[in-house]
Amino acid sequence: MLRFFFLSLVLTLSIVTGTANAAGILVMGDSLSAGYGIDQSKAWPNLLIQKLQHEGYRYEVHNASISGETTSGGRTRIAEALARTKPQVVILELGANDGLRGLSLKAMRDNLDAMINAAQTSGAKVLLIGMRMPPNLGQAYTDKFHASFDELAKARKTAFLPFFLDGVATKRELIQADGLHPVAAAQPTLLANVWPKLQPLLMR
Repeated sequence: MLRFFFLSLVLTLSIVTGTANAAGILVMGDSLSAGYGIDQSKAWPNLLIQKLQHEGYRYEVHNASISGETTSGGRTRIAEALARTKPQVVILELGANDGLRGLSLKAMRDNLDAMINAAQTSGAKVLLIGMRMPPNLGQAYTDKFHASFDELAKARKTAFLPFFLDGVATKRELIQADGLHPVAAAQPTLLANVWPKLQPLLMR
């Protein structure tokens, strides 16, 4: 099995971008946000810190992403993460591992819905990040998988990025040898995808 499916240690990064009283951004993701296979300092959540500073925002970025994480795992962890970080914004980047394992799409959606509800109940705004699956899983499954994110974002009225790997997935030079994970050179593109959806949620 691909290493994509194995869990790594939780990234317990709490990266200060402003003062000790800065608002928080919580990233709940999988290996795509955990910086799997690259220098952690070059992963897109770390590049986000630099972007926030450059744009004059005072935020802490808390990266609670785990390689191999599924929506079920994220659902079990989000309450603690919210209580610990008290974020103003939650970036939810989960579901890829559910899809690659062919897990129940209803369960995936239920898990994502529960995480969004928990974040919104805590007072946080949510950016839901969508993914796409390779066609070998079958057209019906891949279409329903992708549509699940869009439908959920509309139902919960969250900010929404339709495809996290836009501009990366089709460029072989931007993907590691495992065929799944972006290289360090792809991280600025990932951030560029996230930023236009994230910025409207931020406060000066």
